[in-house]
Amino acid sequence: MRRHQLFAAFLFFGLLTVSGPLAADGDDGRLDIYWIDVEGGAATLVVTPAGESILIDTGNPGLRDPGRIVEVVTREAKLRSIDHMIITHYHRDHYGGAEALSRSIKIGTVWDNGTFPGMPDDPGEAYFNFQSEQRRVIQPGDRLPLASSRKVPLSFQCLACRKEFIKPTRRTAKNPVICKDSKSKDRDGSDNANSIVMLLGFGPFRFYDGGDLTWNQEARLVCPVNLVGQVDVYQITHHGLESSNNPILLRSLKPRVTIMNNGVTKGCMPEVFANLKATVSLEAVYQVHKNMRPDGTVNNVADAFIANRKEDCDANFIKLSVAPDGTSYDVMIPAHGHKVTYQTTEK
Repeated sequence: MRRHQLFAAFLFFGLLTVSGPLAADGDDGRLDIYWIDVEGGAATLVVTPAGESILIDTGNPGLRDPGRIVEVVTREAKLRSIDHMIITHYHRDHYGGAEALSRSIKIGTVWDNGTFPGMPDDPGEAYFNFQSEQRRVIQPGDRLPLASSRKVPLSFQCLACRKEFIKPTRRTAKNPVICKDSKSKDRDGSDNANSIVMLLGFGPFRFYDGGDLTWNQEARLVCPVNLVGQVDVYQITHHGLESSNNPILLRSLKPRVTIMNNGVTKGCMPEVFANLKATVSLEAVYQVHKNMRPDGTVNNVADAFIANRKEDCDANFIKLSVAPDGTSYDVMIPAHGHKVTYQTTEK
C-alpha cells in the first residue's frame, strides 16, 4: 500500500485527529507555498514566516485528498492546525474535501462566499456545518489578519468575489494598450465566475490565485484598469482550461513563473498553452501532473517541471519558498530533486 493510501486509511478510522498550537519547522523567515496533488482539484497551502497557515481549497470528496492535505500540512510543513481556510467557489473539486478534513485537523477561520442571491451551486448542509472555529463571508478588499514584520510586510487580500471587485484607487494603473485586444467568450453561468480572487504579497514578492475565475471576469480585473498589478507567480486558473486564463490578464500581470494544478486528463488545454507561450514575461511553467489525455490533445512542459509523471501517481507536491527579504524564491519538486531559483521582479 502506498504511503498516501495508508495515510487515507488512518484518516478514515479517525486515528489522525490533529489539533493544538502551531509547530512550524524552524524560524527561517521564509514564506512557503505548497501545491498539493489532488488530481485535478485544487489545494494550495501557504505558510507564513510566523508559522501561520492558509489553505486555499480542499480538493475532491472522499478520503484521498484530505489525506494528502493532512500529510503535507503535518509532515512537510510541520504544522498541527490550519489557521485560515479559503474556499474559492462551490464546485466539488474545490470544497469537496473540507468536511472530511475538518474531522482530521483543527481548522480556524473559514472564508467563503456564504450564501447569496442567484447562487448557482449549493455545496449542501455538510459543507456549511463542518467544524471550524469561525466562518467569515469574504468581501472584496478584505485582508486576512496575519502577523507581519515592519521590515518585510506580508499581506493577503481578496481582490474579487461573487463577481464584485475592489475599487480602483488614484494609483491604479490604466491599461488601454492591452485592453484594446480584449475579446469576450460565452458566459459561464456556473459558480466558477463567483470565484474568490486573492493576491499574496511578501515584501516585493507577489502571488496570484484566481480559483476558477472565468475569462470575461478576468478581463474585468485588468480592464479598463489593472486592479491586480504585476505578479511573480501565477497559479494557472481553472486547472489550465480554455474558459479561463485570458491572455490580457496574463499580459497585464506579467508573471515570471506559473503553476498548473491539473490532472492526468484535466486541464493543459492547447489554447492555454498558446496563451502562456505568448506571455513574454514568462520563464517557467510547472505542472502538478503530466497530461495523458487519450484524445490526442496532449500538452506538457519538460518532465523536469512536472511533479507527477505517471498516470498512477505518487501524490508529489510542488513547493515554492520565498527568501526572507522577498527578493528571490525557489521552486522545488522534492520528489525529483528539482530546484530553481528565480528573482523577484521590480514592480
